[in-house]
Amino acid sequence: MKTETVTDRGGGLAARAVDFFKGGMGQKLILAAGLAGMALILLSQFWPKRETAPQETARAAVSTEEYVAKTEERLRSLVGGIEGAGRCQVMVTLENGVEYVYASENRINSNREEDSGTNSSKLSQKDDSEQSIILVDTGSGKEGLLVTEIQPTVRGVVVVCDGGDAEEVRRRVTEAVTTALNISSLRVCVVKGTGLT
Repeated sequence: MKTETVTDRGGGLAARAVDFFKGGMGQKLILAAGLAGMALILLSQFWPKRETAPQETARAAVSTEEYVAKTEERLRSLVGGIEGAGRCQVMVTLENGVEYVYASENRINSNREEDSGTNSSKLSQKDDSEQSIILVDTGSGKEGLLVTEIQPTVRGVVVVCDGGDAEEVRRRVTEAVTTALNISSLRVCVVKGTGLT
């Protein structure tokens, strides 16, 4: 009588894999793959790096002078469109410049000591804090991680226009400027000009 043995296909495959890696050929293959991986890592240092597009958060900083010039230009266009204002000139003054807030991390070290004498006990605590700005690599060097940009506070606006002597024009110009800049009407002065260009 003939007996047949049925072998498990999965077990047979696993056994062949173990036999392959026990032999010299499997070890040589693993060694060759490892060496090839290390060579690729080493060679990647010599490949040119791709240029990355600048991120939205890493945009060029706006100087205070640029902010004033743009604000004056927008107000000049706004006031020039008001009926009766005519030709105009605008001057904006600021209380402070543009402020940048960078991401930072704070570390606080506390030392607490207790001194017990014979009749009294004395407790002393010393706190040291350290703040450092988080830096990011931008390809052209390291820069602080910008969280937000705080726009300057407007101190006052002077508008000189052809129709500045009319009460209705002064009221409309003042309302337009105070609404556009979110400032008090006490910070806006509208006067009639002569020889405007």
